[in-house]
This record gives sequence, C-alpha cells and structure tokens, in this order.
Amino acid sequence: MEHDFAITLDVGTSLANHTGTWRTFRPDYVHRLPPCNAACPAGEDIQGWLSFAEAGEYEAAWRALTKNNPLPAVMGRVCYHPCETACNRSQIDAAVGVNAVERFLGDMAIAKGWAFAPPTQKSGKKVLVVGAGPAGLSAAYHLAMLGHEVTLREAGPAPGGMMRFGIPKYRLPRDVLDAEVARIADLGVRIEYNSKVSDLQATIKEGGFDAAFLAVGAHIAKRAYIPAGEATKILDAVQVLASMEGAEKPLLGRRVVVYGGGNTALDVARTAKRLGAEEAIIVYRRTREKMPAHDFELEEALEEGVMMKWLSTIKHVDAGAITVEKMKLDEAGFPQPTGEFETLEADSVVLALGQDVDLSLLDGVPGLEFSDGLVKVGPDMMTGAKGIFAGGDMAPSERTVTVAVGHGKKAARHIDAFLRGETYAPPPKHELASFENLNPWYYGEAPQTLRPTLEIARRSSTFEEVVKGLDESNALYEARRCLSCGNCFECDNCYGVCPDNAVIKLGAGKGFKFNYDFCKGCGVCEAECPCGAIAMAPEEI
Repeated sequence: MEHDFAITLDVGTSLANHTGTWRTFRPDYVHRLPPCNAACPAGEDIQGWLSFAEAGEYEAAWRALTKNNPLPAVMGRVCYHPCETACNRSQIDAAVGVNAVERFLGDMAIAKGWAFAPPTQKSGKKVLVVGAGPAGLSAAYHLAMLGHEVTLREAGPAPGGMMRFGIPKYRLPRDVLDAEVARIADLGVRIEYNSKVSDLQATIKEGGFDAAFLAVGAHIAKRAYIPAGEATKILDAVQVLASMEGAEKPLLGRRVVVYGGGNTALDVARTAKRLGAEEAIIVYRRTREKMPAHDFELEEALEEGVMMKWLSTIKHVDAGAITVEKMKLDEAGFPQPTGEFETLEADSVVLALGQDVDLSLLDGVPGLEFSDGLVKVGPDMMTGAKGIFAGGDMAPSERTVTVAVGHGKKAARHIDAFLRGETYAPPPKHELASFENLNPWYYGEAPQTLRPTLEIARRSSTFEEVVKGLDESNALYEARRCLSCGNCFECDNCYGVCPDNAVIKLGAGKGFKFNYDFCKGCGVCEAECPCGAIAMAPEEI
C-alpha cells in the first residue's frame, strides 16, 4: 500500500559518530508489495483501498479502487479473484474476501450515485476505441480521465461485449453492467452502437483520430469436425448465450449435451437447465483437474444438477443421440482413445470449444503482425502500425474480464504518452511481502465470510442472481481481516518492544522513525513487526 507520508531517518549524527561496534545491522522502515496487488491483472492497489474500507470510509475506498478499475460492481461478480489465491491470510485461516468487498463497494456506488470526477484539463487529442467490452471500456475510461476525447465504436446494440453476450444474467445482472457503463459515458465518452468498424484506416482518417485502441472481442465460435446426421441440431455456445439477450430464447430441448470444458461450457449447461432442460451433460475429453473452468463455477453447476462426462469425446451425432468414445490418460497425462463407445440421448449439442476474433477490420493496415489469429503487440501495447494499439481478446493473453480491464488501463497510459511524444515508464515495484516476512501470532483466527447464495430449488426456474453480496457489517469485517502485508499500519509493536527507546512516533498517519544514536541493532523490532514493514540492513560505517 502506498502511504501519503515519507519515512525520514536522522542518520547524520549516527554515521559521523558511529554508535558503537556492537551494531552490525540497522533497522529501516520499508514498503513491500502485497501479494494481492502483485497478483491482480487489473493492477488494483487492493491493500490501499481495503485500508479505507476497513476504516468505514467506503466512498474513499471506491475512489481508490476505481483509479485502476472503473467496473468494481461487475468485477466483484465475474473476476476469478487471483488476489485471493495469492493472499497471505490463506496460510492462517482463509484468504481475505477481496472480491466480495469489491462488489460491496461497487454496489454501494451505484445505489448512492457516486460519479467520477472529470479531468480539469483537456488535451485536444482524439482517440478511437473499437469494442465496448471490458478492455475497450477500461481504455475509454482511463483515456477520458487523462483528458483525451474518446469515441467508442461498438458493433453490437449494447455495451459490454462478452460480459453481456457471453456471461449469463444469473452471474451478472444487466442493470449492474449498464450502471457502470453509464458512469463512464458521463465522463464524455461517446459510445456509438451498431457501428462496426470495417476499414480501420478509413475510420481513423475520417474521424481525425490521433490514435486508436482495438479491443474487439472473441465472438466467433471455434468449430470441430464431428460427423452428424442431417436432422442433428448442433449449435455453438456463443450463439446460445448471445441469443439470451433477445426476446426469443433458444430452443435446446429436454436433453442438452455441451462439448467443452471451459467456463462458457458451464454457463451454457446451467442456462439450459434454466430453460427447462431435464438433463444438461458436459462432455469433456480430460479430467476435472485439467478442466480450464474455475472450480467454484463447476461446484455451482454440479449443485444445479449439471452432469459431467469426464475423459470422453464426441465421435458422431445423430438426431436425438450422440456417440461418445471413452478416453484414458497415457503416461504423459494426455487423453488417448480406448475404442469403447457409449450412446447418450440428446435433443441438441452445443459446442463450447473456444472463440476466435474477427480481424477483418485490419485488412490493409501496414506493419501489423499476427500469430495464431491474434495481433502481436509490444510491451507498450502498440501494434506494428504506429499509433494503433490493441488488447483484450485481440492480443496474446489469458482471456478474462480482469485481464482485459488491465489491458485497457495499460494501453491508455501508453497511448497518453504516445500522444505527448513521450514514453511511459511504469514505476518500479517493491519487494514482494511474502508470508515469511509476517508474524502470524499477532493475528487471531477470523474465518472468511461466505457470500449468501440463491436456494438451489429456485435456480432451475429463474435467472435471478445466484451469488449475493455482503451487507455492510460483513463487508467491514471482511476488510478488517487484511493483514496489511509489507506496509506499516501503526500497531505500535516496534515502539513497545524496543529496549533502547530508539523508535520515535511521528503522529497518526505519519509512521515512525529510528533514532540511531540509541539503536543497538538488536533486531527485536523487525522480529516483532506483524506485517513485515521493517528490514535489517548492514551497518554503514
């Protein structure tokens, strides 16, 4: 966490007089990088905004959070929270529920109508953003906050990209998505819907844009060759999920088979159950351990009655049935055919084998390089064409909302520097605050708060949101479980344990400093610091 104060050390007298031959190491107050911050693909200062939340300063927490991520209510629902996987608290009892607190803040901001403060100065530069998915919305927000005029062109009829057309309403209510998009538009971002960019160069020239950020989502479903009869009903997952936004819902039948092992496959199977399917079976060629879908989503699907067919692959599809071949793992862990077959009844088969990006808008743009259907970008997110940047699903990366939001922010900073004729250099990162830096004895056990969920009996007949949010008391409790890894939170331990009265308080919010004329370098302060904010350094003579 970055503090507003700076630690200063009175070392002049100490170095001149040397405080004694007994001291070979001297203590110093340091900042270390919390593992949650380090693991966040969106680059949030998680520990920073949690410190406001645990003090009950919710609007300050939301504003600190949205400096990096403009979609906290969305992210609090769909992010797979790698910050919690990295959290040091998990080695004591359970990780801090960062995602739940983020959602609480996002929902409170919507309820209270909090708005972004617009920039006081305009740059006079115009930037085109193509695609209103998470990467495009993030880039548009950050560029607008930097004072640039942003036009966002979206091929679809509504914003959100795959957040809207690929994530079901029971995971992400549309009013939440719309509210956070509206807040970005209120900054002056112009969003043009049903406005597909077919010729990028012509669009840039006609609009007088100084730079462009491309964030076209992966909406084209990948296909697989599966022998099928003429009457077979084979659909793709993107088509099924996107059609849920229209008035006419897809007709999948009573028995639905989904082919694939990602989050999209689970979403389709769970959607099928809500549309009245008696059976929704996922056929996946590998084991649960190798399944790319997130484990918590799989658990929710199993609770809802979705069935899994592990180590299986579809060999043939007929009207009303499919033929599945059983697989087995070889010594290297790869699935191999066994020659054993099984027939499953199926009214429809949905392919969830991944998606590709439509890159036709880049036809004729000189300097671009492609690999595996993606656009190559440099460390600054710029493509081989000057002034044209790309991110999200278009660039090589993990395809998640969180990664896309991070791409948008990163690209915006580099675009801003490009427009000013400069180069953006991210600030250096501090040393990671590992669990070994902490003293867990200081913290009592405090189990993680579990978010309430919709009753299983109601999930099969409604698209009501499954995972609910925390109330204020639970959110406050959860925020206060943060260990403040690597950064002083002024617990006064060092002040209390120092045998030489060498620790000086600087006042609330200002931290401490050491009086090296008194300090003997015993290291008790470092040993007793609960959050690892003190380090012993070799004595300079």
